[in-house]
Amino acid sequence: MKKSLLTLLAVAAMSTTALAADIKPALVYGTGGKFDKSFNEAAFNGAEKFKKETGIAYRDFEPTGDTQGEQAIRNFASRGFNPVVAVSFAWTSAVEKVAAEFPDTKFIIVDSVVDKPNVRSVLYKEEEGSYLVGVLAGMASKTGKVGFVGGMDIPLIRKFECGYEQGARAAKADIEVFQNMTGTTGAAWNDPVRGGELTKNQIDQGADVVYAAAGATGLGVLQTAADNKKLSIGVDSNQNHLHPGSVLTSMVKRVDLAVYNAFNDTKSDKFTAGVQSLGIKEDGVAAAMDDNNKPLITPEMQAAVDKARADIIAGTVKVHDYTTDNACPK
Repeated sequence: MKKSLLTLLAVAAMSTTALAADIKPALVYGTGGKFDKSFNEAAFNGAEKFKKETGIAYRDFEPTGDTQGEQAIRNFASRGFNPVVAVSFAWTSAVEKVAAEFPDTKFIIVDSVVDKPNVRSVLYKEEEGSYLVGVLAGMASKTGKVGFVGGMDIPLIRKFECGYEQGARAAKADIEVFQNMTGTTGAAWNDPVRGGELTKNQIDQGADVVYAAAGATGLGVLQTAADNKKLSIGVDSNQNHLHPGSVLTSMVKRVDLAVYNAFNDTKSDKFTAGVQSLGIKEDGVAAAMDDNNKPLITPEMQAAVDKARADIIAGTVKVHDYTTDNACPK
């Protein structure tokens, strides 16, 4: 009897170990650094939440250049990591190649689509969240001029700008919107000095609210706005706390959900491939409200953003997606 019990316990222990070994998560960030207080850090927070809840560790890698992503993704897959999450559109071709080489490994890519049976592609309706913060910018502006500083000049970032512009014009039809992109390579995500210079130039032209969609570069945007006693808008993570009283709001993009769900779904054997598109209705994007920006948001502004949110969910307001035609309606 005792021997049988010991045998059962041993088998149970082996089964538990086997189940635990089935998931060995890995995460490859976009360039710009894990702790960019923005896009990558949101992904990190999702992984940390999973680790805290389950006790299952994960590995991650911070590429410093555009060529390192594919090496890291392949390295993780070849060492038996599963799932492997690629947190950037920049790793699209890498995921296409590596997913074909490792058909039994589950891959997740954020901000791009890879059509493979073992790949989940997670997209966001950034234009919807940007519309909300644009409404707030238009209402908060005293000069009738607002700004936008993007990171890398790609359709994805134009999508942020276009939604922002539509929201600002909905609040103030004759508003002027300045826009600049930081660069055309991955380095554009990690240049806060340049972000600050572009912001100062927009402020000198009269902008009193500047929205940053530029990863770590945006930290320079927020700092410069604060230094010049103007308002800024953060992105991806809630950045309201970085300069309380100066950051009007943040367009939160729930990259943490993409990572957490990828890990958790794999663990629960509920992983599905295909495309997921997360907007306001799915709680994928939002305008951040908390104690740090509460003094800046009037009841009228809160009511306007609540109405815009409800109208977008209901379909009575349709925010144009720049990537459908590479154009932004004026």
